[in-house]
Amino acid sequence: EHQGRSYDSLIAHTTIVFVRYIVLSWQNRCGSDQRTLGGMFYELCDEVNELDWAAALQTLLSLLEEISQKATKRLKTFIDCQVQQWAACLPSYIKGYLPQLNCES
Repeated sequence: EHQGRSYDSLIAHTTIVFVRYIVLSWQNRCGSDQRTLGGMFYELCDEVNELDWAAALQTLLSLLEEISQKATKRLKTFIDCQVQQWAACLPSYIKGYLPQLNCES
């Protein structure tokens, strides 16, 4: 319990209460949160970081190309033009990883 009448003692008490809450929450998380079990959470994050973004970009474009081939001619033209417009807005260092995209008008 706390009975303080000065502003400074109220601020100090509130700070101590919040620090105690933070420490108790941290201890609870270390004991029950699945992300802290054996570092599995961090290993998964490392695997995601190792994913080659250039390969992911190529996979995305090949998926769009596959969808475009199965679509009608009008939809294929629309998809191709949209992909080309998107690629035109990309920075030049990313454009180097893309195949040549042509839009038929």
